[in-house]
Amino acid sequence: MIDESRETKSLHFIEEIVEEDNRTGKYGGVVYTRFPPEPNGYLHLGHAKSICLNFGLADAYGGKTNLRFDDTNPTTEETEYVESIMADVRWLGFEWERLCYASDYFPQLYEFAVKLIRDGLAYVDDSSSEQIASQKGTPTEPGTESPYRNRSVAENLDLFARMKGGEFPDGSRVLRARIDMASPNMHFRDPVLYRIKHAHHHRTGDAWCIYPMYDFAHGQSDAIEGITHSVCTLEFIPHRPLYEWFIEKLGIFPSQQIEFARLNLTYTVMSKRKLLQLVNEGHVTGWDDPRMPTLSGVRRRGYPPEALREFCERIGVAKRDNLIDIGLLEFFVRERLNKTATRVMVVVDNDPIRLTLTNYPTGQTETVLTENNPEDPDGGQREVPFSGSLLIEREDFMEAPPKKFFRLAPGAMVRLKSAYIVRCDEVVKDESGKVVELRATYIPESRSGSDTSGLKVQGTLHWVSASHAVQVEVRNYDRLFRVEDVAAAEGDFKDHLNPDSLTVVRAFAEPSLLDAQPGQPYQFMRKGYYCLDANSTPENLVFNRTVTLKDGWKPQGK
Repeated sequence: MIDESRETKSLHFIEEIVEEDNRTGKYGGVVYTRFPPEPNGYLHLGHAKSICLNFGLADAYGGKTNLRFDDTNPTTEETEYVESIMADVRWLGFEWERLCYASDYFPQLYEFAVKLIRDGLAYVDDSSSEQIASQKGTPTEPGTESPYRNRSVAENLDLFARMKGGEFPDGSRVLRARIDMASPNMHFRDPVLYRIKHAHHHRTGDAWCIYPMYDFAHGQSDAIEGITHSVCTLEFIPHRPLYEWFIEKLGIFPSQQIEFARLNLTYTVMSKRKLLQLVNEGHVTGWDDPRMPTLSGVRRRGYPPEALREFCERIGVAKRDNLIDIGLLEFFVRERLNKTATRVMVVVDNDPIRLTLTNYPTGQTETVLTENNPEDPDGGQREVPFSGSLLIEREDFMEAPPKKFFRLAPGAMVRLKSAYIVRCDEVVKDESGKVVELRATYIPESRSGSDTSGLKVQGTLHWVSASHAVQVEVRNYDRLFRVEDVAAAEGDFKDHLNPDSLTVVRAFAEPSLLDAQPGQPYQFMRKGYYCLDANSTPENLVFNRTVTLKDGWKPQGK
């Protein structure tokens, strides 16, 4: 059944293709997609777009989506990556129809290759990789045929079987398709189908020593699974004729390849090679560093998966590459967190000021009620301890304030959030002249929720009771790079890393944060959105800044 809500917005070009296929009965109204990552690293935000597109397309048309691991390169693939990818897909809110591996199809892919040999469409080549590259020619010059191109079918079958049997060393032989060395499409110039690799595979062990290349394995895997719409990124456009050639020559299910623009974001990189560099060279703490554009990184940073899905929906599906402002993603993150995050009082200051209420009963403690989230009618309230000795942020006091400074100053009055109105009476300094304490009077009749004082004040400050405060570590994350378009910037991309992408601050939090769970969203009042780090310990509570309350980022030179 088609999602009726989609009728209220225009279709993107892939949906238009599906609609036309359904109208003509091309696949009998079936929509079957797949998400096919190679398990050689961690997924990033670009993959999130692909995940949302493939699963979303199937969901919209009552179809199904497989999660398929393209595990045809045993030297780079690990079970660790398989597990992280599965976790990422589920975190985004999707569940696959079937969990598949290209390695599941190794026997069938081998038989497909044998058929091509028997039909005179593939041959075993003893040329080196350098020789094959030279034979390919250039985009403006035709290639030259391999001296092994005209081997007999019988000889090719024998050699290919012996390759499979492990008789030959790595790199000594390959299996190539026999197509057209003069084709204007370089991918048609006898592409390599199989190479020899005596390497242990994370699933098949040592059962195979020949492994199919991507172009041979991918389309045939689509066909085996009955994938109707094989969605991939633009760089695979030149590969599509070869994809269709294999379908035709093998007489297999006619999966349809459709290309879309990959996701590129400002102030970051999404090249797996570059991300690996950042990890290996210690510019970040790992693949899940909250500054990384990996899904494990943004999850640790506190990005809600709903915000990612909404972002992917908003940016749409294009046929041309473009650069998306990361501020748009952060907008959706703020929008989601504003509705879900508990508001808490945290004094984010290495050196807070003590606020002493001189007329508050000595040794007394009371609790005040404060709302968890004003945006959530069902968010409820919680109790926060209040005493005569409080901590406030240093920036909330000025001895000689300018106009419209609605915080504390000598003689000024403010409301302490969810508590009382106070008046600053005295400023205490140390020998160096630094303010160390403010002495103030609290107005007993001004308690929030039962204020009878008649006083009106313009400023409201957050605070924590000094004796109840929980010391925590706050990691304020910012953009990983200083320049908007990292790919277009001069020099090495690492030259543009933002030296202020992480600042660590000591903070003093209300005791409710002792019960925080990893990933649980909080708004530190007047500061930003935070979550407990996954690697936090009870002895050292660490909170990661997900995003500021508003975009305070100013590009260089502006």
